[in-house]
Amino acid sequence: MSQWPPTQNAVRAEIVRVGASLFQRGYVHSTAGNISVRLDEAQGGGYLITPTDACMGFLDPEQLAWVAEDGSQRSGARASKTLTLHRHIYAAAIDAGCVIHTHATHLVALTLQGVWQDDDILPPITPYQVMKVGHVPLIPYERPGAPAVAEAVAARIQSAARPLRAVMLERLGPMVWHNGPAAAMALLEELEETARLWLLGGCNVAPMSDTQIEELRAQFDAPW
Repeated sequence: MSQWPPTQNAVRAEIVRVGASLFQRGYVHSTAGNISVRLDEAQGGGYLITPTDACMGFLDPEQLAWVAEDGSQRSGARASKTLTLHRHIYAAAIDAGCVIHTHATHLVALTLQGVWQDDDILPPITPYQVMKVGHVPLIPYERPGAPAVAEAVAARIQSAARPLRAVMLERLGPMVWHNGPAAAMALLEELEETARLWLLGGCNVAPMSDTQIEELRAQFDAPW
């Protein structure tokens, strides 16, 4: 994991900050969504994750669930029901330090009307989408917390030709991951904004050309 926060208390504070920012700007609502962070050995190991049915706008750092590598509870309130999914993502995406799930409005709306294609919910329409987000496959609907979703997401990550940073749960919302909460939040913002642009364009915006995408790969190591 990235060394950005030196202590577990600093990680807790950052989760609270990011949760409040997402809530205040409308990326999450009510008790939807969750955040987790993988802790290194110096921070105590295991994971911190938001509690089940918690509002991300009003998180209590002391009530964040601290769980062991095997998912057993160490302290705090009861962990989010998506804990199994988060743990599968960390196991499959070994460079992930933080996972964020929201019910972002435009992304959910996109799955309701039909995504671009199952392997890519959105075409490559902006350079920052190509540079910062990359491919985002659709995961077919299962009830929230269903073990089958965790297995499907892990399989997608492991079989991807290029490293994934996000998947889209049909009718539920995106799962994004990065090396820390701030970076994961920025990735989520870029993905939701791209969905908004695609919908505003009537889902009829011309994608970037292969030449343009290859240039972004060469210059910025774009994950597309």
